[in-house]
Amino acid sequence: MSAQERILELRKELHEHNHRYYVQNMPVISDFEFDALLRELQDLEAANPDMFDPSSPTMRVGSDITKEFKQVAHKYPMLSLGNTYSKEEVREFYDRVMRGLNEDFEICCELKFDGTSISLTYTDGKLVRAVTRGDGEKGDDVTANVKTIRSVPLVLSGDGYPTEFEIRGEVLMPWDVFERLNSERAANGEQLFANPRNAASGTLKLQDSSVVAKRGLDAYLYFMLGEQLPAEGHYENLQCASEWGFKISSYTRKCKTIEEVFEFIDTMDVERRNLPFATDGIVLKVNSLRQQKNLGYTAKSPRWAIAYKFQAERALTRLNEVSYQVGRTGVVTPVANLDPVQLSGTVVKRASLHNADIIEKFDLHIGDMVYVEKGGEIIPKITGVDLDARFMLGEKVNFIAKCPECGTPLVRNEGEAAHYCPNDTSCPPQIKGKIEHFVTRDAMNIDSIGPETIEMLYNYGLVKNIADLYSLYPEDLMFLPRMGAKSAENIVAGVKTSLQVPFERVLFALGIRFVGATVAKRLARAFKNIDNLMNATFEELVAVDEIGERIATTVTAFFANESNRELVARLKEYGLCFEVSEEEALLHSDILKGQSIVISGVFTHHSRDEYKEIIEKNGGKNVGSVSKSTSFILAGDNMGPSKLEKAQKQGVRIVNEEEFLAMIGG
Repeated sequence: MSAQERILELRKELHEHNHRYYVQNMPVISDFEFDALLRELQDLEAANPDMFDPSSPTMRVGSDITKEFKQVAHKYPMLSLGNTYSKEEVREFYDRVMRGLNEDFEICCELKFDGTSISLTYTDGKLVRAVTRGDGEKGDDVTANVKTIRSVPLVLSGDGYPTEFEIRGEVLMPWDVFERLNSERAANGEQLFANPRNAASGTLKLQDSSVVAKRGLDAYLYFMLGEQLPAEGHYENLQCASEWGFKISSYTRKCKTIEEVFEFIDTMDVERRNLPFATDGIVLKVNSLRQQKNLGYTAKSPRWAIAYKFQAERALTRLNEVSYQVGRTGVVTPVANLDPVQLSGTVVKRASLHNADIIEKFDLHIGDMVYVEKGGEIIPKITGVDLDARFMLGEKVNFIAKCPECGTPLVRNEGEAAHYCPNDTSCPPQIKGKIEHFVTRDAMNIDSIGPETIEMLYNYGLVKNIADLYSLYPEDLMFLPRMGAKSAENIVAGVKTSLQVPFERVLFALGIRFVGATVAKRLARAFKNIDNLMNATFEELVAVDEIGERIATTVTAFFANESNRELVARLKEYGLCFEVSEEEALLHSDILKGQSIVISGVFTHHSRDEYKEIIEKNGGKNVGSVSKSTSFILAGDNMGPSKLEKAQKQGVRIVNEEEFLAMIGG
């Protein structure tokens, strides 16, 4: 068998195995065997570049090449659906359809997935384009990212599909994948995703498709459009799509009466708690495409479809205790400890109470029966109290006055909802939180140290603050549990490598309250070195662009603390960078000072991120949307049409890449 023949054979075999595993959930070979076949195909394709095929199974792994998303107009507008929250409104919709058609009709009931909408175009049985909903008229071309989603067929099975058609659906992140991803982000000190919908949407818009491939997205398809569809019924078209390899929800039913519709709603309101993904309602569609056409559209939505939204899932359980957590910045958050209760497919034992005002609002007492909701958020929240169940009133819940970790009296600043512990130099969770922040990617990027290692280093007395990291030696670490010689060497090597991190990131890594990465850049560039910043007055700080009174107050308070000054002195001794280098200083200017600039399009000489950095280095400010205060738009090829239209209406100047580079001196 020739290499070309083997490539074609492997592609067909792998497409089939992929469909069996990710769509039918009926694998016939092991993961190891699948990976071996995929590696063989990758090697053969690398040796035979003339056999390149954008629909090959090897495209599933993605690429680390960064690409800007191009905007693509939808052939058929992606309109939103009208929402309803009661069965009465569902009946009103049903009656409107009945009056509009004046003939018998069927309703197709299907799940409303809580993900991000996608439109897929197939030509001659191959995926050629995947576009996000965008504004409904146009969206972003995310084809490279969608190709990494294993449940999306790159090549269709069987026959009978139109030469060209569009199929729409929802990209989802299953609950188990979402929880794994957030665990990884927590370990890396990254911000957690609020819910699977946000995680799916954020993942789909990543520039690096190789990262998307690792995220484990899924996709369900639910609507087909085209000129030569196989059937006149929406439900029947979905069954055909299933035969071609698309993942179609088994929770789809064709109903002939309103009673059958209500029965489906009631069934799914219970069953949704057991689903592996998030869903927030039911979509009802008139099944006949002819009748859909006759009913038509309003300005915003089709008259032949409506979305019934489930009420946020709520459970009643007993409040046993209120505990308090101290965060990295000292903010103290009350947490309700509850009798375990089933909610949205998980057992809930704790719920956030946010702050003292919430406790006071509900007049909480220990033993209260409280309502808990989990509307897709990470931590469930208490939304009410069953006052009728108060027959044996327990102790009233009062917000604590002292830090539960170190005993320091708590502080609540005027205008703020949160209480916080001001003891930022010796409060254990604050110290460990500061170290976790210090080693994160955007700060010192010491990826060999995670939260568990920090906990162990702190508990064994090896690290009491961030400076102690730089006094570690491999022999200090090798006696720790589960710590081998190689791991110890990696930790010390990672710490040593961080000495190359520039001043602005070191400043961010210090963890000064309200000083994020962008503020740290502005302060570093304004004051040039740490000594100037430590000795800066309140007035000098607020004179810096975008540094307000709140930030100036926390910066002066941080450096007024002698412990923090001693910490900086130690870090200096260890060789951390506390000044803007001469080379870096030469790259900065005030050419764009006071100017707000929007970037749009695809560029030749630099990436969009590089241009954002150049704008900041020359004193300008990056803004995301066009307004009257926009100084100009830096425009590349394929500039967003909405931005162009706004610019023309607002009279905002458009500057091309060459003009911009000339403006800043090349």
